[in-house]
Amino acid sequence: MPELPEVNAKKNHFDQVALHQKIEAVDLIDTSYILKEISGPAFAEKLTGRTFTGSYRRGKYFFAEMDNGDHVLFHFGMSGRFRYYDDPADQPKYERFAFDFEEGGRLGFDCPRKLARIHYVEDLDAFIAKKNLGEDALVLKEADFLEMAKGRKGTIKGFLLNQKYLAGMGNLYVDEVCWQQGIHPASVMGLLSEEEQRAMFQNMQAILQKAVALDAVYPDYPEEWLWNHRDKGGTCPKDGTELQRDKVAGRSTYYCPQCQELRS
Repeated sequence: MPELPEVNAKKNHFDQVALHQKIEAVDLIDTSYILKEISGPAFAEKLTGRTFTGSYRRGKYFFAEMDNGDHVLFHFGMSGRFRYYDDPADQPKYERFAFDFEEGGRLGFDCPRKLARIHYVEDLDAFIAKKNLGEDALVLKEADFLEMAKGRKGTIKGFLLNQKYLAGMGNLYVDEVCWQQGIHPASVMGLLSEEEQRAMFQNMQAILQKAVALDAVYPDYPEEWLWNHRDKGGTCPKDGTELQRDKVAGRSTYYCPQCQELRS
C-alpha cells in the first residue's frame, strides 16, 4: 500500500500533467470494483467538461479538485497509478478508465489488481470526517502528537499506524522511525518519556521529509536506513546484527534485537 511519500509523488505527477486541463471525455474501460458509491456512467457525466484546478493530499488519500468545487478521491491501493500519454500504443495494459483532455493527451488510471478506490466527493470536509481521518503526518503539530501519545497503552507501531491519530504513516516508515530511534516497535507508547516522544515526532518528520524530497524513489534512499536492509537475512546497518521479523500491530515488522530496546 502506498504511504505518504509515495502518494505525494503521485500528486506531483498529477499536478504536472493534469491541472488546468479541461476533460473532453471520460473513457470507461473497466470500473468494476474501483468506483465506489457511483456508477461508471454517472462518474463520466459528472467529470466530462470539468477542469482539474488543484489537488490535496491527506496522508495516503489524494483528492483532485475540480472547477465546480467537488473532488475526486484516488485511493491507490497496492497497484493504482496515473499514466499520461499521447500515443494510443502507450495505453497501459490494465487501464480502468481515462480522462481525454480537450487540448490533447490522455491521463489513464492503471490498476492491475483492482484494489484502488475512487470516490466522487461533493463535500471534502464531511468525507474526511466520515473516514475519521487524522491530520496529515507532515502537517500535524508536535504538541498535538504529544497530547495523543500521552499515556497510550498500545504499541508504538499500532499508534503510528492508526490513521485517526495521524494520516499517512505505513508499515515501512514506522519500522524506519523505530529503528532510527533505537526503540522496539512493540514497546508501549505511553512508557516513552515526553522527551523521547518529542524525538520520535521529529524523527518521523525528518524521515518523511527526506522521502518526499526524493519523490519516493527507493534506490535513492540513504544506504544507512533500515529500509535497504529490511529483508530475510538482512543485518542491522548500525551493528551488523541479523534483523528479526515478527508481527506487531498485525503487520510484518523488522527490527534489530540488539539496538532496539523493548519497553513493556
